Amino acid sequence: MEATITKEASLTGFSREAVEALSKAKGEPSWVLEQRLKAWEVFESLPFPARTDEEWRRTDVRGLKLDKLTPFAGVGDGKVESLSGVLASAEAGGVSHESDRAGVIVQRDAATIYSDLSADVAAKGVIFTDLDTAVKEHPELVKQYFMTKAVPATYGKYEALHGAFWQGGSFLYVPKGVTVELPFRAFAVGQSPESALFTHTVVVLDEGAEAFLVDAYRSESQEETAFTSGVVELILGKHAQLRYVQVQDWGRHVWNFMTERAVIDNDATLRSLHVTLGSKFTKNSISSQLVGQNSLAEMLGIFFADGDQFFDHHTWQLHESPYATSDLEFKGALKDSSRSVYSGLIKVSEGAQRTDAYQQNRNLVLSRNARADTIPNLEIGANDVRCTHGATVSQVEEEHLFYLQARGIPRTEAQKLIVEGFFRPVIDRIPVEEIQGFLEGAIARKVGY
Repeated sequence: MEATITKEASLTGFSREAVEALSKAKGEPSWVLEQRLKAWEVFESLPFPARTDEEWRRTDVRGLKLDKLTPFAGVGDGKVESLSGVLASAEAGGVSHESDRAGVIVQRDAATIYSDLSADVAAKGVIFTDLDTAVKEHPELVKQYFMTKAVPATYGKYEALHGAFWQGGSFLYVPKGVTVELPFRAFAVGQSPESALFTHTVVVLDEGAEAFLVDAYRSESQEETAFTSGVVELILGKHAQLRYVQVQDWGRHVWNFMTERAVIDNDATLRSLHVTLGSKFTKNSISSQLVGQNSLAEMLGIFFADGDQFFDHHTWQLHESPYATSDLEFKGALKDSSRSVYSGLIKVSEGAQRTDAYQQNRNLVLSRNARADTIPNLEIGANDVRCTHGATVSQVEEEHLFYLQARGIPRTEAQKLIVEGFFRPVIDRIPVEEIQGFLEGAIARKVGY
């Protein structure tokens, strides 16, 4: 019987003893504990990021007090027999009906409360389960891919902390040549106050495999501070095709850190979308590592900040092989006194000839007190490439508002139409009607009408 970790058992804070207590309570094999402790050693050896570091120059984390947080909460309890009433609070991103998905995992804090996989999909050898189950039932696969090929614990200070305290998360493996058209869904719902939540997603597509995964994160806003640290590892074999969608809508009490890296082999294609709506503070580090020839990474992003929200997006398009293509488009809107930072790097390694890379960041500022910083970067080590980037920060033009008002449209509705039109080019690139509808509704709510 799986152990339950209570709040009282985790009040020791972030420490080596807490790592050992977490692993013991989860009943993990010794190799998992060893991996956690190695990550903890890395965490202790690395300094916290400073404002003098280029990636953190515009990002202030002094308000985050890790020593006041419970390092884990609610592992291993609260399972339900059906989704009735559960997805009402977890649903995000559309595709909500059972007939519209290949499998679903719902987690509350770090506990899996519901999990299901289509029998037809399972018969093809597909694995889709929570990460704790994957550790016990598929240890060789987890050992091979978990925090090894994409995001090792040495990636950074917060990634090392994640490696020591990861909880929950999902594991998707699609065997060679298998195509799954319906989406897999993974929901993470935060509930416990003053706690830390470390979600982890691993997707492995073997040669010629195809899949579609939607990750959704949300919680209700609370008075007490919470901390989330997510890691997403996407491993695409030769000729594999993955569509990955992430929707983040944490409550306004959450400090959110997320690191994602995709490793893309020969002739493989990744099409990703990141939607950032919630949290008090978000720092997303998103990278595509194109290690194979003729590989493709399409990286789309939508973010909308209001109130005093702070969103920081860093993206990397890492071209390590010739004849690869990356196409990035991130669009953001800001209102009230919110702030955003975007920094993107296209890096072309020596020998990565005939690279084709594009990077675009557009920002729409809807109030005088909002602010957007955008910093595009190129680092080119080959001489036969096509690499371009663009970045803009602009306000809603009074002339555009006047044009719509002159045709009988109220000013507030006119602003809503302009914001929707601003995001429309990205939304139209998403070939899933349900997700388009969700985004349209979320944007309308953010605008406030």
